[in-house]
Amino acid sequence: MPTEPAHHESKAKLLDAAVQVIRAKGYSAATVDDVCRAAGLTKGSFFHHFDSKQELALEAAAHFSAMADEAFAQGPYRALPDPVDRLLGYVDFRKAILRGELPEFTCLLGTMVQEAYDTHPEIRAACDAAISHHAKSLEVDIAQAMERRGTDGTWNARSLAFFTQAVIQGAFILAKAKHGPAVAGDCLDHLRHYLQLLFERPP
Repeated sequence: MPTEPAHHESKAKLLDAAVQVIRAKGYSAATVDDVCRAAGLTKGSFFHHFDSKQELALEAAAHFSAMADEAFAQGPYRALPDPVDRLLGYVDFRKAILRGELPEFTCLLGTMVQEAYDTHPEIRAACDAAISHHAKSLEVDIAQAMERRGTDGTWNARSLAFFTQAVIQGAFILAKAKHGPAVAGDCLDHLRHYLQLLFERPP
C-alpha cells in the first residue's frame, strides 16, 4: 500500500503530464499511454487515480487553473498601487511568459475547449469555469480603474475582462499557426495600447 505522499505525488505527475501532452497534441490526439509515458508511470497507476481520459482532463483543467492562480498572484504587477498600472502590468506579465516551446506557454483550457465544446460538454463547462474565474480576477482591477478614471462607456468591467481573454486566446491560436510566440507578443502589445487608450494613459 503506497504512502499518502507517494499517492499524491503520482497523481500530481499525471496531471502535470496531462497539461503538457494535451497542450502539445490536443485532447483528442492525446492518449492515456502518452500521459503515462510523459509522467514516467504505468497505466495501472493512471487507472488507480482516474477512471477515464475525460476524468483526467476535468481534473487537469482544475489543476492548470490552480497553477495559473498561483503564478499570477505572484506577478510583480500585483504590488502596483494604481489599478490601471496593474492592468497594464498584467498584459506585460502575459507577454513576459511567452517563453519556450508552444506547449509551455499556450493555454490548456483554450486548447481543450476548441476541440471539445460540442462533443464533451463536461470538459467545455470545466474550461468555461476556469477561464471565467481568471477573467473575474481582472474585473476588480478594471472596476477600480473605471472608478478612478471616471470612465463612462457602453462597456463594463466584466466585458473588458472577457475581451482581454479573447485577445490572449486568439494570440495563442496565431502562435500555433505561425509556430512561434512573436505574433502573440504583437497581439499583446496591441491589447496594451488599447487599454491605455481606454483609460487615457499615454504610451
